[in-house]
Amino acid sequence: MTLQEVLSALEDDQDDVLGIYIEPPESNVLSDEDSAEEDGGGFIDNLSGRQLRAGAEILVSTQRGECESDGLETSDKRVNSKRKKVKRVLPTWKDEDLCVKKSLFPDANYCDIGEKSPSEIFELFFDDELINFLILQSKDYAALQNFRNLNITAAEMKVFLGILILSGYNNVPSKRDYWDSSGDLRNEFVANAMRRDRFLQISRFLHCANNCQPNAEYKMWKLRPIMNMLKTRFLAMFRPEEHLDFDECMIEYFGRHPCKQFLRGKPIRFGYKVWSLNTTAGYLVNFDVYQGRNPASNSEYEKMVGKCAAPLLQMLDEIPQEKKNLAYKLYFDNLFTGFELLKELRSRGYGATGTIRENRIPKDCPIMPSKEIRNKQRGFYDKCLSEEDGILLVKWVDNSTVRVATTCHSIQPVAPVRRFSRAEMRNVRIPRPSVISEYNRYMGGTDRMDENVSYYRIGIRGKKWWWCIFTWLTDTHYFARR
Repeated sequence: MTLQEVLSALEDDQDDVLGIYIEPPESNVLSDEDSAEEDGGGFIDNLSGRQLRAGAEILVSTQRGECESDGLETSDKRVNSKRKKVKRVLPTWKDEDLCVKKSLFPDANYCDIGEKSPSEIFELFFDDELINFLILQSKDYAALQNFRNLNITAAEMKVFLGILILSGYNNVPSKRDYWDSSGDLRNEFVANAMRRDRFLQISRFLHCANNCQPNAEYKMWKLRPIMNMLKTRFLAMFRPEEHLDFDECMIEYFGRHPCKQFLRGKPIRFGYKVWSLNTTAGYLVNFDVYQGRNPASNSEYEKMVGKCAAPLLQMLDEIPQEKKNLAYKLYFDNLFTGFELLKELRSRGYGATGTIRENRIPKDCPIMPSKEIRNKQRGFYDKCLSEEDGILLVKWVDNSTVRVATTCHSIQPVAPVRRFSRAEMRNVRIPRPSVISEYNRYMGGTDRMDENVSYYRIGIRGKKWWWCIFTWLTDTHYFARR
């Protein structure tokens, strides 16, 4: 059935429909956008013609409460409007505030690393085991290239990494210029530490995996061993903090690779997308490079909360047991926020707060629609509480309508915030709910990490597709000293 036929068949019987899944439309035009604005997109009335002509599948509830699909095989099949409807328990919505119980969270203890230098902290992540692993893989790759006398030592590998880090704050047009004879380019510190040809040799044969044992299921198989080792070290060095931020970041890359992404409106539009779990100070707790279909992903999580939010649950599962059973508060944006994710995190004992898209708000929620609330004066807010799920939904009027769902913050106290009024041509104070203030305060740990890395990003470039990811991992670990 096409999507148009599905919608026509469901005009009189929509209560027991659990979902409609649409095939990707034909790729004969450049634009995949619908005909609505950004806030109004994703609704049936705004679908384009090529989306309506695409194949679709309906997921409906049967009399036994199970799920069955009607769709792509039989084009003449229609939904039976006489089918008995399954009664579903709907949440009870009330115009009340969320009652938040204050809990004590232990302060992060950094006494054991407070006196360490940046290089000593860096060696906690790039320790002897990881350095020896890089040496072993580099020697094996050199042997495959008929170069059997590489003989890299651990000291040389550390010097090599040190030169990479130095290139982030002492950048020159070419990596060879560090050994140039002219005084305006030559760096005596680098030239005395390692010979130029030796640096280029190590750079040529540097490898992070065994080329004789490829794993085609993982598109990132050449980096997976070192990424797994670094994940373990990041989690081991993580000092539990109450507020954590989950977001996506980009690693700039302009070459060809199936994992390369394009994100419109981002500071870095072309490159690799990385799911990142950070503290508010920018410490990278856990990460996962997006590669589309990932064999290591949990299919149950994807069915429950979607493909974008599933990595968050997996990263929380990977936290060591002694650090897992704490009342963390998580923050994310509207790409991840959904009621199923909030309920799952609440069942694990975690609080969660995130902006939410209009089409993810349940239809039975009596909160004021965005089309009506946007006409209210600045500072106006509306709220709605689901008692069964413990989820508070808030809409607040600022420059545009802000929609936030939370399980750990309340509206009170409502504090004034300063905004510029064009009508009065002066700064005015408008009321702002507490949940909005808390979200603005603690959301942004991933952006903080991106900012730290961008200040001193490694300047030596390479031609291998994984080089930018390797240098990014080196930069994030070096700035983990914060």
